[in-house]
Amino acid sequence: MSKPEITTSRLDDAARAGWLYYVAGNTQDEIAAKLGISRQSAQRMVSLAVSEGLVKVRLDHPIAHCLDLAAQLKKRFGLKMVEVVPTDPGSTSTTLGVADAAADEMTRWLKSEAPIVLGIGTGRTLKAAIERLSPIECPQHKVVSLTGNISPDGSAAYYNVIFNIADKIKARSFPMPLPVIASSPEERELLHAQAMIRPVLELSAKANVAFLGIGDLEDDAPLFVDGFISRDELLALRRAGAVCEIVGRAFDRNGVPIEGLTNDRVASAHIPSRETATVIAIAKGAKKLPGIVAAIKGSLINGLITDERTAEALLGIVNRK
Repeated sequence: MSKPEITTSRLDDAARAGWLYYVAGNTQDEIAAKLGISRQSAQRMVSLAVSEGLVKVRLDHPIAHCLDLAAQLKKRFGLKMVEVVPTDPGSTSTTLGVADAAADEMTRWLKSEAPIVLGIGTGRTLKAAIERLSPIECPQHKVVSLTGNISPDGSAAYYNVIFNIADKIKARSFPMPLPVIASSPEERELLHAQAMIRPVLELSAKANVAFLGIGDLEDDAPLFVDGFISRDELLALRRAGAVCEIVGRAFDRNGVPIEGLTNDRVASAHIPSRETATVIAIAKGAKKLPGIVAAIKGSLINGLITDERTAEALLGIVNRK
């Protein structure tokens, strides 16, 4: 049975109840009295406010261990920014915590009155981050996709988030109407030469900040699961030493691009220069660890949002060498 539609007036009531509970500090009995409803209805309204994303919880108390790990990572790897969030030992989510932190970091950049160009990659973590982004109007900014947004079957790539973020922030958006991976190197060059594509590629190179996901290349690699490469291509990349992909391109454990194979056909823009842009990877977990190491070693990024456990593992790898 389909989920019943929630009316605007019911959402309004839920928002009011959520504000009274989380912001004004009212008890559920007090909310019931103020809204003229039963305590049970007040409880349901507060729960609805949370489940519909009307309430966003932020932890304001600085966690000393997270701050210390962030400082160590910045110093050890020469990164411009690092955010480390607490690890939930009972969760297997690859987005919990880091998606919220990424949304906060995006908001900080978007609050700039001076115009900026924000480059955006693709993937599950970025999609989760943008879902947590509070609406903000900033028409002075431009948002440019760093990846193609067309799947092999011609449909829009599900985890391409350029339209999601543009809708949230009411800024001009510049999608890349290209396949994620072209059928041949010649096709890629032909597509990149098109008059409507060149300006997008040029704009991506001017990004002031970029937010990227890091894809692993295990058996359930996003590139493979989402249909952009075949299993044979995935195995060929691994045999060539690839440990991760960023904006569709495969890199080895030192952050060096794999020669040939699918890299010759990737239609994405190149990662913006770390000399002129803050390039932030959002990733956590054991599967992402080789890719994070590669991105740091290859100077592909100069910013990182991760969690405690991954940060500790990164520093542990360094200390063993």
